[in-house]
Amino acid sequence: MRHLVLNLSCDDRPGIVAALTTELAAAGANIEESSQFWDRQTNQFFMRIAFSAPDGATEATIAKATKPVVDRFGMRTWISDRAMKPKLIVMVSKFDHALLHLLYQIKVGWLDAEVAAIVSNHEDSRRTAEIESIPFHHWPVDKANKSDREDQLLDLVRDTGADLVILARYMQVLSDKLSTRLFGKVINIHHSFLPSFKGAKPYHQAHERGVKLIGATAHYVTPDLDEGPIIEQETNRVTHAMSADDFVAQGRDIESRVLARAVKYHVEGRVMLSGHKTIVFS
Repeated sequence: MRHLVLNLSCDDRPGIVAALTTELAAAGANIEESSQFWDRQTNQFFMRIAFSAPDGATEATIAKATKPVVDRFGMRTWISDRAMKPKLIVMVSKFDHALLHLLYQIKVGWLDAEVAAIVSNHEDSRRTAEIESIPFHHWPVDKANKSDREDQLLDLVRDTGADLVILARYMQVLSDKLSTRLFGKVINIHHSFLPSFKGAKPYHQAHERGVKLIGATAHYVTPDLDEGPIIEQETNRVTHAMSADDFVAQGRDIESRVLARAVKYHVEGRVMLSGHKTIVFS
């Protein structure tokens, strides 16, 4: 059996689910998981269906079988094969906690993906890449070569066939041009203090202000810095008795978990974009 995922969005109207599932059944598909959501504000309907189908079924044959329904309801659809491991490019600077957590979750099978390359503006993660037998690219960045480095990244995405670029505490801002070109294919992680605590040592700033909650946000990258559609968030309570270093340690744990969950949702086809927000079928 083939295991596929079909995602769709369209204007909401009666009969969508019945019509689509009827065609899938006629094609020999067995639905294993189904999630749907109606956005009342936009009247948009979103749906994710995971199903098994006979070995001869492909993305193309399923698309052909469901085309009458797709055309009838004006659906936007995409179909993915769950047997194909998504390829990731992970970009990191000096702090490697989020990178290491991703690699561990892949190792134990919780995250079904493959890291095609690690890119960094520092040498710190080279040894990690060598241990994991992952190609490592050391690309120092400055104002003079920033555009060239981004061209290199686009070439790397093309050459590796990467499905997703992950900024795992990569401390460089992508240009508006690159953010637009790779929209929906780049996920970033940042502490949830923005815009309150920008710049260096945000957790130390939070400690000095006596905050009671710290957290992290994983989102798609857009030209609006750290304001792209949010995929996942988490917060933890902190107290006055904790040190700034305690804040940092707890913050790194949260960042690692949130980023890994966001990547998992994305590669499993559980995230759908709706304007400036996301629909996440977790």
